[in-house]
Amino acid sequence: MRLTILAASLAAALTGLAPGAAHAQQASDQELAELKAQLATLMNRIDELEARDDAQSAVNIDTAESLKAMQTTQPKVETKGGLKVTSADGAFSFGLGGRLHFDGYAFDRDLASTTGTTEFRRGRLTLSGTAYGWEYKMEQDFAAGSNLDGLRDLYIARTLGPGKLTIGHFKPYRSMEELTSSNEILMMERPYASATGLFSGRQFQQGVGYLMGGANWSAGATAFNLRGASGARNEGMGFSGRATWAPLMQGDRVLHLGGWYSHENKNQGSANLAATANYAGRRGPSLSIASSNGASGEQVDAYGLEFAGMFGPLFFQSEYANASFGQPLGPDQDVETFYVQGSLMLNGGRKVYKPGNGVFGSPKVAGAGLWELTARFDQIENKDLIGREASSWILGMNYYVNPNLRFIFNYTQGDNELTGDETGQYALRTQFNF
Repeated sequence: MRLTILAASLAAALTGLAPGAAHAQQASDQELAELKAQLATLMNRIDELEARDDAQSAVNIDTAESLKAMQTTQPKVETKGGLKVTSADGAFSFGLGGRLHFDGYAFDRDLASTTGTTEFRRGRLTLSGTAYGWEYKMEQDFAAGSNLDGLRDLYIARTLGPGKLTIGHFKPYRSMEELTSSNEILMMERPYASATGLFSGRQFQQGVGYLMGGANWSAGATAFNLRGASGARNEGMGFSGRATWAPLMQGDRVLHLGGWYSHENKNQGSANLAATANYAGRRGPSLSIASSNGASGEQVDAYGLEFAGMFGPLFFQSEYANASFGQPLGPDQDVETFYVQGSLMLNGGRKVYKPGNGVFGSPKVAGAGLWELTARFDQIENKDLIGREASSWILGMNYYVNPNLRFIFNYTQGDNELTGDETGQYALRTQFNF
């Protein structure tokens, strides 16, 4: 339409000027006829261009409508950091991820017999997604064994009221460090106030949990049996609860407070409940701290307090836990453990605080990567048995190459009060997750 208006204006101008020009220059009728012929040719060309433009517009509209129809009928596929497929209506999704932790150990021997080695600490594949408003997750750790031995998270969950309901096989809500992902823990191994010590062998339990969270708080409760996926079926029952609060959350300054309680009650004929300490790192020597006899139906009660924070590049985290291990004869045995750990980011980057479940995660990595100095002191003691005490110092370095790859170095100096053993360990991990 704009081209037609332009052509009409041009025609009017030429027509109006032609008589004046002919009078001034005494142009012949033949010259005027030639000008009119050229004008007619130009008008025809403009008409052709307008017709072509209208046809192309129609094609563009049809193409846009086709693309829109494809977007609303075809699934969405994402490959950033893993693989995720979501249905066009968003009602269903499927994701594939995993983690590979490859470790190497060398020891400074003292009294205990030790052997340096390498191993796959974790080799997991994770399937997760949503269906009809329910979340699901299935995770198998091939480094821990086949079939049920390597089963980790296996649950369904959905939002219910102000929180999330989870049913299946997962970690009870207790201990800040225990609930931190193995991809994001500060050191290669967790401290004693976790399933690495106090809840030895009792990391994932079968049961039901409910977790609520807000901008700076979280609260969760779990009811579970004491049977892991591959454990005996005469396991007993337990429950736990944990609450956290961050009174300070201002940019790169965070202060975290938390507390938890755990009750485990064995059935007669069940396996024992134990606390152990690998005081010189994984695959190093261990010390049995306490045990509660399952055959007599004893119970273990524990509580913990959490204190953690981040101030710019500085990070610290500490927990104190106390547990009472029931005995068939005599009084209960009290076990006390605490740790203090921290880090310093050397070239930028900050830890990420997750208030919805009250834990700290790894820093966001960009550019040339991030370097982090780490340190921890960890101690566990049976107050009722002489010498049942272990402690360790750990110094380390983390190098975050990118969001998926991290290298971890730890030197651990362990101390066994019962035997006097002071074994040391050098450990290196290559960690890749997607």
